[in-house]
This record gives sequence, structure tokens and C-alpha cells, in this order.
Amino acid sequence: MKSAYDIIKRPVLTEKSYAEMNDRKYTFEVAVDAGKTEIKHAVEELFEGVKVASVNTMRVQGKVKRQGRTMGRRPERKKAIVTLKADSKGIQFFEGMSEEA
Repeated sequence: MKSAYDIIKRPVLTEKSYAEMNDRKYTFEVAVDAGKTEIKHAVEELFEGVKVASVNTMRVQGKVKRQGRTMGRRPERKKAIVTLKADSKGIQFFEGMSEEA
């Protein structure tokens, strides 16, 4: 069985993900072969006091890149948008990053 650190690779920090933090949605890059239930359990294990309401996943295909005549492909990856329950504590890593007016 994989550990939570093998499933959750890193947070995705973009303008869109910052805007969704106010709605209690957090975006992570996850392992390509991870399922939604594995991602849910991994987030709840890594961050204490967090209760996950839903997980939405999407696969991002790697782009074709060229360096002169040589062509290659970037690796594909998988993103997960994790929505927390209303009574859940926020994720400590992201606290203070979102703009709340």
C-alpha cells in the first residue's frame, strides 16, 4: 500500500487555485494511478482535523516539445481538486495565502 506522501506529490499554486481557496477547494498534483478514495484518505491523513467532502480529478496530457530536430514529450500528470466540508478545519499549509476581503 502506498503512503500518503506517495499519493500527494505537491500543491498546485496558480491564480485559479488561489481563487478557489475561499470556497474551501484546494488543488494538488497527485500520482497518476491514485483513485479518488486514496486521495481523500491521504489528505485526511496528512493534514489533521481536515474532513474531505469531495474529490474531483483530471488528467493532464504531456505537451510535445522540440529541441532542434529532437522531439520529446513532457510527462503526463494528474490533478485533484479537494473540497472540504463546512465544519472542517482549513489546511494549515495554505492559510494566509488566499485573499479574503
